[in-house]
Amino acid sequence: MKRTYKYLLIIISIVFSMQTLATQINRVSAIRVWADPDKTRIVMDVNSNIKHKIFKLKSPNRLVIDLKDTKIKRSVISQSNNNKGLLKGIRGAAKKDGYRVVLDLKKNLKVSSFFLKPNKKYGNRLVIDLFANSKSTTEKMVVKSTKSIKTKKDFVIIIDPGHGGEDPGAIGPKKTREKDVVLATAKKLAKKINAAKGFKAYLTRDGDYYISLRKRINLARKKQADLFISLHADAFRNSKVKGASVYTLSQRGASSEAAKWLASKENSSDLVGGVSLNDKDDVLASVLLSLSQTGTNNASKKLGNIIFKELGKKVILHNNKVENAGFVVLKAPDIPSILIELGYISNPKEEKNLKNSKHQNKLAVAINNGIKKYYDEYSKTALLRKTPAYPNKNNKNKKHTVSKGETLSLIAKKYNTSIDKIIKVNDLQDSQIRAGEKLVIPM
Repeated sequence: MKRTYKYLLIIISIVFSMQTLATQINRVSAIRVWADPDKTRIVMDVNSNIKHKIFKLKSPNRLVIDLKDTKIKRSVISQSNNNKGLLKGIRGAAKKDGYRVVLDLKKNLKVSSFFLKPNKKYGNRLVIDLFANSKSTTEKMVVKSTKSIKTKKDFVIIIDPGHGGEDPGAIGPKKTREKDVVLATAKKLAKKINAAKGFKAYLTRDGDYYISLRKRINLARKKQADLFISLHADAFRNSKVKGASVYTLSQRGASSEAAKWLASKENSSDLVGGVSLNDKDDVLASVLLSLSQTGTNNASKKLGNIIFKELGKKVILHNNKVENAGFVVLKAPDIPSILIELGYISNPKEEKNLKNSKHQNKLAVAINNGIKKYYDEYSKTALLRKTPAYPNKNNKNKKHTVSKGETLSLIAKKYNTSIDKIIKVNDLQDSQIRAGEKLVIPM
C-alpha cells in the first residue's frame, strides 16, 4: 500500500511538472498590421513578455524576429492581413527554442519594438514599428500645404477623427466601432468644407491607423490651422444615454462627472493605440505648455457654442450647453479647439444612426454650418480689422503684424508691455487675434 502511494505521488508530481512546463510556453494568438503615412505597425497579441531578438537581412530586405519558447499556429500567420504599407508579407516557422517570424519588407527600413501592458481592450502586445528612411509622407505633405496656405490665405480647419488602427474606440452593441463612424463623418465634413472657396480642411488621419495625441496637435500647428475639431462617438455605462455633445478645454477640471469620465477615457487612447512608454514624458511636456490660453479658450467657447446650436437643429443633444473637460487633444495653446461627441454608440438606436450615411451627412452639414457662422462672426471682429482704433499720434508706438501662432501674451512679452495695454490701444474686445492683423504696440 505504501509503495502504491509512493508511485502515485511520483505520477502526480510528473503530471504537475508537465503542466507547469506547458504553461511556460509563450503563445501568439493574433497578428495585426496597420499602415499610416509615416510607418507600418505590426502588433502581436502575446500571453507574456516574450524574450525576442530582432535583426535585419538584405537581398531581399527582411526583418527576422526570433521569439523564445513560443508557439504560433499557422492560421495566425496566414490570416494576418500582411501586404500593407512597407510590408510585403509575413511568414514563419518553428525552431528548436521557439519560433521565427520573418517580415518581407518593400525596402530597407528603420525598426523599433516595444511591449505594451494589458489594458481594458487588449492583453500583452509586442509592437514592431517599421519606418521609411526617407523623409516622411506627412512631413512632405505639411511643407507643401503650408506654402499654399501662405499664398492663398485659406481659413484652415483640422478635422481629427478619434482613435484608429489598434485603438477601435468605443464599440456598440452591434459591434460598430467608433473609429469607423467618426472617420466616415470626418471625410464627409472635409468634403463640404473644401467645396467653399477660401476654406481648406485637412484630416489628421484618412485611413485606419493610429496617431498619437501629441502628433494630432503637432499636425494642426504645422498646417498653421485656424481651428481644430476632434470627432468622437463614445459610450457610457448606461445604454440609455444619448445625444450629441460639444466640449472645450478646461484647465480647472471637468464641468460634470460624465465629462471627467469621458476625458479620462479619451486621454488614455495613447496607451490603447500603442505609444511607447519611453515617450510619455515628452508627450506631457509638449501638451502642458506654459503659455497663455485666454484668447484661444475664448475663441474655442465661441466656436463650441455656435456649432452646438447648429447640431441642435439637426440631431438630439445630450445636454443644454457646451461642456468642458481636460482633453489632451484640445491643448494646442494657439488654436481654437473643440471636441464633438456625435452621439453615444452604446445606445442601440444611436449606434444605428451613427453608421448610417444619411445621418453622418446630417452631422457634417450641422458642423460645417457652424464653422461658416463662426468665420463670419470672427471676420467682423478680427479678420477685417485692418487698422487699429487709436492711431499713432506721438510716433512713440510701434506697429506689429500678427504672425501665425502668435498670442497677445507673446507679443506683449516681446515688446515689454502688457496685454491690457495692447487691448486698450487697439480697441480689442478680448485677447483674440488673427494672423495678418495689424496692431499698435504701446511703448
